[in-house]
Formats: sequence, structure tokens, C-alpha cells
Amino acid sequence: MDERLGRFKDEADAFAQCEAAGYTAHKFDFPADDNEFHWHDFDSLTFITAGELTIFDVESGESRTCGAGTKIVGRKGVVHREQTSGFSAIIGFAEDPKALSQPINKPLPVTV
Repeated sequence: MDERLGRFKDEADAFAQCEAAGYTAHKFDFPADDNEFHWHDFDSLTFITAGELTIFDVESGESRTCGAGTKIVGRKGVVHREQTSGFSAIIGFAEDPKALSQPINKPLPVTV
């Protein structure tokens, strides 16, 4: 999982990295959550600006708690789940967010 984690300096740096990658960036505030294993059908860049997010990766069996200043490279099809008491982030989407299929968190066909 470590190869999908990086750092960023500030919000301006996060927006610049999204632009350089050709991603559309948006700011979000997420409430507390402890979701089920799921996957996404898009690539993304997530820049944690406040709070913490713990990511559990099914393939590696690893978990990482990411705080402010952490960049997460999300790849479509990777099965994972998240746990947080609330966090803020800038998320860059490889595709137009309006065109993303719903639900964003795709359920697994089987229980993991």
C-alpha cells in the first residue's frame, strides 16, 4: 500500500498536482464513517487536509491511518474500506465527477 501514499505541502500544492495529472479537483468534508469493503470504477488522488482516514486494503491485508498532508493514489478496482471520525480532503478525479456511475462505493459481489 505504501507505493500509493505520498505527501503534499498545502491546498495549493494539492490543486496543482491534480491539474498536472489532468484530474478535476473538488474539496469535501466527510462525516464519521466505518464503511464496508467496496471498490471504485475510477482513478483518484485524495489529499487529506484535516482529520484522519484509515484505509484497509483487502489485497495486501494492510491498513494505514492517513492524516493531514497525506496524498492517497486511488486506483479503480482496488477493494478497500475506510474508517474515520471525520476528515476533510481535496479529491482529484480522473473523470468528470458528474459522469461517475452510482453508487460511488461499488459493493462486492461476495462478502469479504
